[in-house]
Amino acid sequence: MTDAKDPPSRSHGRLKVQATAQPRELVVNKPDLHDVWTARVITLFPQAFPGVLGASLTGKALDEGLWQLDPVDLRIFGEGKHRNVDDTPAGGGPGMVLRADVMAKALTHAARGTAGRTKWPVMYLSPRGKPFHQARAQQLSEGAGVTLICGRFEGLDQRVIDEFDVEEVSLGDFVLSGGEIAAQALIDATVRLIPRVLGNQASTAEESFSDGLLEHPQFTKPATWAGRDIPDVLLSGHHAQIAAWRRAMAERLTKERRPDLWRAYCGTHNRDPGEDQEL
Repeated sequence: MTDAKDPPSRSHGRLKVQATAQPRELVVNKPDLHDVWTARVITLFPQAFPGVLGASLTGKALDEGLWQLDPVDLRIFGEGKHRNVDDTPAGGGPGMVLRADVMAKALTHAARGTAGRTKWPVMYLSPRGKPFHQARAQQLSEGAGVTLICGRFEGLDQRVIDEFDVEEVSLGDFVLSGGEIAAQALIDATVRLIPRVLGNQASTAEESFSDGLLEHPQFTKPATWAGRDIPDVLLSGHHAQIAAWRRAMAERLTKERRPDLWRAYCGTHNRDPGEDQEL
């Protein structure tokens, strides 16, 4: 037995106890933590999680109970002997479409114990969705959690998207074989903004997109490498000049590489996007 005087090695928050009539396959081995930011992921490949989310700072935070991951196996809700989750597209065409009735059962299961949609949205990773951005990640991190649907095949029956008011989000103008990789990227972008996940929370305030700009270039030792020197201003110790240089470089990179971000930034700072400022 543990000595009563010895303090617990780690706190995982308050455990939440609840009865369930779901199949044994849905019972998660890890304890369900109450009042902890949670990512529920509906997927045909639950074994793909946590994946890279189990490494580095997000993995450490997961182990310490700062957030929790709950993969939901879509196959369990499939129809018939073979647990079918898809069927041919109405109207013909190639590929298969995830069935509305199957996904509805998974979504109903995933909704257990969740807060309202403002605090716990349901998102479908889709190339036709609205672009996911840093501000949305910040909003998610301030909520209670998120339920993510990982698409496969030709997509998801539109009726279940409409019935459950699912928010479609995209990570970019490209197509993946499924939503699992995109889901892990979205979770990582969100979890790192949760307090105490990163060692230095101030670092998130200076990253790309945090102020509407791309991040300035970074340098470290050695001072000279391959004939290339660290800019003198960064070694000057003059904090105001360093801050001004970093801001100027962030503006230059944003203007050159992301004209869309530059126009939005100028709009919020009453500046002319076409200004020819010496940076």
